[in-house]
Order: sequence, then structure tokens, then C-alpha cells
Amino acid sequence: MRTLPLSACLLLLATSLYGQGTSNHQGSAPVWGPAPAVFPSGAKMAVISGDPGKAAPFTIELSMPDGYRIPPHFHPTDEAVEVKQGTFLVGMGDSLDVAKTKAMKVGDKGQVPAKAHHYAAAKGATIVSVTAMGPFAMTYVNPADDPQKAAKP
Repeated sequence: MRTLPLSACLLLLATSLYGQGTSNHQGSAPVWGPAPAVFPSGAKMAVISGDPGKAAPFTIELSMPDGYRIPPHFHPTDEAVEVKQGTFLVGMGDSLDVAKTKAMKVGDKGQVPAKAHHYAAAKGATIVSVTAMGPFAMTYVNPADDPQKAAKP
């Protein structure tokens, strides 16, 4: 079991996307759908194992287009990330500054401890695998960055 790192840190409410946590079994192709509303629009997500809505380990994959950004946020649990495609730019802190990110390439793995403020961006079409303990939750450092709040009138 891995714990998930950053943004991908990144994947909350997969249950809202896949009902009560549909899982892919290893060996089968991921089933992609829009990422949950907690993520900025444009990303896709697939549940690989477990149920992000339950208090148990889970793994998801997040697919992001070139230039995609996830503003500074944190999670209540540790997270582990592995880059599957593209370049994942990860930074720590309360302000998104691409110049201060670390580039993670295909095969690179990283971890972010619970409650650590971090942000991310994609360079090229990027896919990351994120593993953590559920239930998944993501809190933006600046509440105005939360796409769920911006969508409300």
C-alpha cells in the first residue's frame, strides 16, 4: 500500500463520480470519467482500487491536460503519487508558483504528509496514480480557489 502525495493530490469524491466506489481490477483498462467537482475542470479520473468515499485504502488515476493546475490545498491523510505519463510539477506552500515546483517524470514517486499545503501543474498530457486512505477529502488553502464554491451563485 502506498500513501498518496500531492495533488493529486488530487482526488476527492470519486464516489460521486462512480456511485458507491466502482473499482477497476488490475489488468483491466481504467474507466475514465470527469474528475469530481472539487478539481478544476478539465481533468479526468478513474478509480483503480478501493472506494475513495470509504475509510479504507484506495488508488485513483488523475488525467490532466497540458497546463492544468491544482491550486494550493491539503488532505487529512498522507498521499502517495506516481507519475504514469507526462510531467507532474509539484510545489509546497500556500501560493501556486510554477517556477518553484519540482518536476516529476514518468516513474517518479513522491509522498506528501497529511495537512501539508501543496499544489500541482501538468506539463504535457499527464497521468498520476494517487494512493491514500479514504475517505478522500481536499481543502483549498484559499477557499476562493475551490471550484465547488465558484460554481454556486
